[in-house]
Amino acid sequence: MATRWGLCGAGKISHDFSVAMKTLPPGDHQIVAVAARSLERAREFAKKHSIPKAYGSYEELASDPEIDMVYLGVLHTEHWRLGLLVLHAGKNMLCEKPFAMNSREVGDLIAASKKSNVFLMEAIWSRCFPLHREVRRLLAEDAIGDVKLVKASFGSPQLHIPRSVEKELGGGALLDIGVYTLQFVLMVFNGERPESIHATGVLLNSGVDESMVVVMKFPRNRLAFCFFSITVSLPNDATISGTKGTIRVLGPMHCPTTLEVNGKATQYPLPEPSLPLNFTNSTGLRYEAEEVRQCLLKGLKESPRMSQADSLLLAEVMEEARRQVGVVYSQDRQ
Repeated sequence: MATRWGLCGAGKISHDFSVAMKTLPPGDHQIVAVAARSLERAREFAKKHSIPKAYGSYEELASDPEIDMVYLGVLHTEHWRLGLLVLHAGKNMLCEKPFAMNSREVGDLIAASKKSNVFLMEAIWSRCFPLHREVRRLLAEDAIGDVKLVKASFGSPQLHIPRSVEKELGGGALLDIGVYTLQFVLMVFNGERPESIHATGVLLNSGVDESMVVVMKFPRNRLAFCFFSITVSLPNDATISGTKGTIRVLGPMHCPTTLEVNGKATQYPLPEPSLPLNFTNSTGLRYEAEEVRQCLLKGLKESPRMSQADSLLLAEVMEEARRQVGVVYSQDRQ
């Protein structure tokens, strides 16, 4: 039986997700419905992607009995509200990153999934890429000895994009792209909590972070260094330095295709898209969709690649970085 998907949101990421799904066997995955705030927009999207059902409200999608899994691809300021709607309706959910605006909201979503006994995963798609599976395998085998330092960067000029700069839209470098560098570090250190977090940054007039540097110290004298910006381009790569060698994930580190181990490169090519994409390497969204399917087939309620504990820790680290830099959203005051 195919996993039947419902898309909550008909924006750019849902478009790319739909295109990525076309690279998977139709016997395994089918998008059966899409919902948007307006029925006209949902119908337009459904026509473009050959999706049988279009809804003009998210409530209708959440109550559709023919949907196995909801992909929540709306603005992250809405993840908490709409996520709770989907989970309370008893639906499994893959929620776009960042999971929510803060750790309180993330905790609420996790609690709702447990209460409804449904699957819930934050869509940190990077962790499902074949290249990142190989990184985890190499680390498990101590291929580069004891890891001492992890460095990750992500910079992309986005000051012209309202959702990147406006506080009420959840703007800022950290929640949009910095999240990828931090999740990489936490993946390398296997979900360990950092002993200390030191963050410094520069804010835009809107009160969100334009650029930030986060340094973390982990038990056994291990360090991590992340820097990210929505003003300038950066290498967008990641390096893991160990006592016996180095692993480099070449840019774009959040959706990578080139891995370098002690200078030797390996390629992990992606399938070609059938329609133009909005974001880099988006056919790689196929990997998280397949991860979700495999979890459902095994009866799991969360993914071992990005567990709910991983998501909560990531949210807590981001919250502490924001506190030190002085980024406060309205959601933090509730």
